[in-house]
Amino acid sequence: MNTVIDCLENTFNHLKENNQLFKYAFIDQKKKLTYFDLFTKSRFLASIILEKTKRDDVVCILERRGVDMCIALLAAIYAGTPYVVLDCEQPISRIEKIIEIVNPTFLIYDTDNYESSNSIKTYFKDIYNIDNLHNEEKSSLNYINHNIVASDPLYILFTSGSTGNPKGTVITHKNVICYIKWFTKCFNINENTIFASQTPFYFSMSVSDFYSTIFNFATMVIIPKQYFSFPVKVIEMMNMYNVNTIYWVPSAYRIMSDVKILDYIKPTSLTTALFAGEVMPVKILNDWLKHLPNVMYANLFGPTETTDICTYYKVNRSFKLEESLPIGKPCESIEVFLINENNCIVEGENIGELYVKGDFVAQGYYNNLEKTQECFVQNPLHNNYIDIVYKTGDLCCYNEFHELMYVSRKDLQIKHMGYRIELGEIETILNSMLIIKSSFCLYDKDNDEIICLYEGGNEEEIVQYLSLKLPKYMMPNKYIKLPYINLNQNGKIDRNYYKKLYIEK
Repeated sequence: MNTVIDCLENTFNHLKENNQLFKYAFIDQKKKLTYFDLFTKSRFLASIILEKTKRDDVVCILERRGVDMCIALLAAIYAGTPYVVLDCEQPISRIEKIIEIVNPTFLIYDTDNYESSNSIKTYFKDIYNIDNLHNEEKSSLNYINHNIVASDPLYILFTSGSTGNPKGTVITHKNVICYIKWFTKCFNINENTIFASQTPFYFSMSVSDFYSTIFNFATMVIIPKQYFSFPVKVIEMMNMYNVNTIYWVPSAYRIMSDVKILDYIKPTSLTTALFAGEVMPVKILNDWLKHLPNVMYANLFGPTETTDICTYYKVNRSFKLEESLPIGKPCESIEVFLINENNCIVEGENIGELYVKGDFVAQGYYNNLEKTQECFVQNPLHNNYIDIVYKTGDLCCYNEFHELMYVSRKDLQIKHMGYRIELGEIETILNSMLIIKSSFCLYDKDNDEIICLYEGGNEEEIVQYLSLKLPKYMMPNKYIKLPYINLNQNGKIDRNYYKKLYIEK
């Protein structure tokens, strides 16, 4: 299989030969989409895209999470046009920045997003309302662009980074095929797998369950975002469709634990629980382990620039509350190593920056050569031939089991009172407290202050606990209690929001 198009055709032919084309591929709270309708409608929409675009044109998709989004994604793939998923809830100014970078020609939107799309339609040569697709009487024209090679871009996924400026990571057909091959093998994804999808389609984690569903003739249930405000609805939907696999950000697991929903209702078919995107507090994992001890849990780690994941750890032992979970070992087809400031390999408990090479590593950033050359660099260990590796900005070390341990982001490493400190170490201790729902730290460089922001508990108890666990120079200087901690659209703590509120004010 050289391209994702080849993989899609393999799925179609397999299901056709086994009379399974009317198996459900994607399900949301309103619609159920069979594989037959998925392929028929996406091929027809691909024919429209091909009529309106030329090679290397970028297609933008502005939709809410649902089965129609899946049709739009496959249509762009069949047309051979790299796609960009736009978040319909993000500020128009950010969407305009993305449009400026990729200069797209074709927009797919739906009626629910008419207001959002109306403000950006003028940037596109052609637009298409996907709701019209359901009224089309034409049969599929079966237009497929076969002039695609493995190194061609499949999609461009935008991240903000620490600056808040969007960067478009270019992921190829080869990247996704190699990644999903590993993901499928490692977690035994097959035609009996039923995912409950939590992450938005513009977030790299969605790549794992979306593509492994299609490549393995599985089923994916798309959980509405608003259901996580009423967690019982999440579990009820999972049980309705016999969901056996989830891949969520830790904050989604935390929501379930905070309201103690597993005391009253459990996902009865769940066998595999994966998490990534943020550090999973041990207390949250332990809560899930207590209620669902027979489930396989795994901690996945990786930046968008490695398609989704570059290392993983299947939980095989118990952990104390103040411990951190390993990020484990590299995936197949991936090599990782730690480099210090002198461009030398570090091992053991010494901390170094994580570098990644291999088949999952992206092609760089779209229309941003300067940033690409800054992050996708020649292997610092030799100059014998061109050997591009990705410099992650993540600080890691090895534990006594030779498992990789995440320490902190490089931009969260600070110099305070003459000491080098990783804020992630403080956060691990903070989040081990049972009275703390969630917490994180910021550093005010101008005032040389570590700021602790937390939800739950009180300052006196926190100070007392930290003083027993941390040296004096690592103790926060200021404590701010919040009624709740804002998350960004990806379900991660919105650090940029709080930096602007408390430091850059």
